[in-house]
Amino acid sequence: MDQTHRAAAFLDKGGTGKTTTVAHLGVALEQRGNDVLLIDLAGKQGDLAKHFGVWEDYQEEIEQDEAWPNISTVFDDAWGTIAEKLGEDPVADLVVETDEGVDLIPAHPGLDTLDSELGNIDDARQRYSRLEEFLDEYVDPLGYDVVLIDLPGMTNNVSYNGLWAAGHAITPVEMGPFEAEQADALRRDLEKIAANFEVEIELALVLPNKVDTRTNLAEEYLAAFQDEYPDAIAPDYVPYSQDIRNAAQRGMTAFALEEPSSTAEHAREAYLGAADTLVDRLGGEDDV
Repeated sequence: MDQTHRAAAFLDKGGTGKTTTVAHLGVALEQRGNDVLLIDLAGKQGDLAKHFGVWEDYQEEIEQDEAWPNISTVFDDAWGTIAEKLGEDPVADLVVETDEGVDLIPAHPGLDTLDSELGNIDDARQRYSRLEEFLDEYVDPLGYDVVLIDLPGMTNNVSYNGLWAAGHAITPVEMGPFEAEQADALRRDLEKIAANFEVEIELALVLPNKVDTRTNLAEEYLAAFQDEYPDAIAPDYVPYSQDIRNAAQRGMTAFALEEPSSTAEHAREAYLGAADTLVDRLGGEDDV
């Protein structure tokens, strides 16, 4: 790709698989030949870092006050001065490499107070554009093909920053009425942001997740999502797979499993197909 493309995983509901989606889409994009950076804004618990088995080492740095600068630092008023003192590549001090090829900026306990700190900024445009400024000035010049952002499962100042910066939303949804309502609410929210701030945010990918097609109800909701979001729906659904849960607990994605189950194999193919679709909708090419 000749520019860095961005997308943020978001739905105003926890437990839909946003972190799992970001991790697997990131690896799928990397396997398609893209240089990928993942950013965890979802909370201080560091679930994305746990997904790649790097959280324990990073947590030790946190406990020893060595995890500075970190993702919360880039939202600070003084970030520009800090970055200048860090030298030619200040982002290098934030990034953790993973064994699966993607780079990661992990979550940090500083995210705990970030929402209220951003809320103290009177000007809405300045409040919501902090992450965009960081990505524009410091990340884009590094030449990543895709940046994926994992956002909190709630609408707040942090998630607005992520959506504003990304311009494209990824929404993993389970097959149920509440998830359908939330996805529809998200679409309305994106339209409201665009109208209020003249910032275009596209619903780029709706990914049916943890689908059990053995039930008629899941099949019905899957068909309904395909009808409702024809321009955003992923080409395949991600099935429920115990292998994915087990892999996450071992600090890896399903792509790192040596003997994946049939559902894990299906999930890997679904994520690869979703990655191809996402690249196309972000305006890139999948053969970099």
